[in-house]
Amino acid sequence: MIETEVAVAGGALVLAVATGLVAHEWLHALTLRLARIDYTVTYFPDRTDGVVGLLASCPWAAVRPHPTGREPAWQLRAAALSPFLLAAPVFALGIRGVPVESPVVTAIGIGWLACSIPSPQDFSVAFYAHRALESESVREPNTAPASCAD
Repeated sequence: MIETEVAVAGGALVLAVATGLVAHEWLHALTLRLARIDYTVTYFPDRTDGVVGLLASCPWAAVRPHPTGREPAWQLRAAALSPFLLAAPVFALGIRGVPVESPVVTAIGIGWLACSIPSPQDFSVAFYAHRALESESVREPNTAPASCAD
């Protein structure tokens, strides 16, 4: 019986991570949309190596903002750090005292929390958003691209 429970917990962990990765990128996109910053979402960017290569590669999805250079840096910082919000439901359940006696529930919580950690690229945007905006304003001072956030 224990072996079955561990196998189910492993499957639940994989499912939670896959779902969490998509939610992670969608939170970036949602924050950019609310800030009215144009962006593109790409799933499995530059991957054509078959199913195993597709699943083993990183990243599975990417959100690339297209700022005009006139946005405040805090908006890009908020979008970069927005995946921290994924931790809120897990911590709320913990604070309410919901018991976690099942390895399946524990695996789901761990997988979901793992996806709430911003990536190194996210932290780079958070720390250097002002530089990215300065370089954008130098490149395109008078253009305003059509936004998919409207």
